[in-house]
Amino acid sequence: QVQLVESGGGLVQAGGSLRLSCVASGRNLNAYVMGWFRQAPGKVREFVAGLRWSSGNTYYADSVKGRFTISRDNAKNTVYLQMNTLKPEDTAVYYCAARNGNLLMTMPAFFGSWGQGTQVTVSS
Repeated sequence: QVQLVESGGGLVQAGGSLRLSCVASGRNLNAYVMGWFRQAPGKVREFVAGLRWSSGNTYYADSVKGRFTISRDNAKNTVYLQMNTLKPEDTAVYYCAARNGNLLMTMPAFFGSWGQGTQVTVSS
């Protein structure tokens, strides 16, 4: 099991930026896909971005393409989500997740490890 700890959420005005961090521990991540998900009040948890740790391949939800960037730091076992041009509809609790396997999946059920979540609030 991978342990995940997120940080970096906060309150920002529309058009602003935030960077979320997720430190992973407990496993060699070369066999994992890392993902960022979000959940707004009253809505289902949705995929935001993913990264295959071994290759660095990334994939994104259409709603964030061109605005968000997922990346990793191998030395720090950390995955980041750089969020630019934030919109009020980006407001949600953001979760880091890990999936043991190399297939790039977007459904939360395929991810076995989750962080505690970090709140992102974008004001208009």
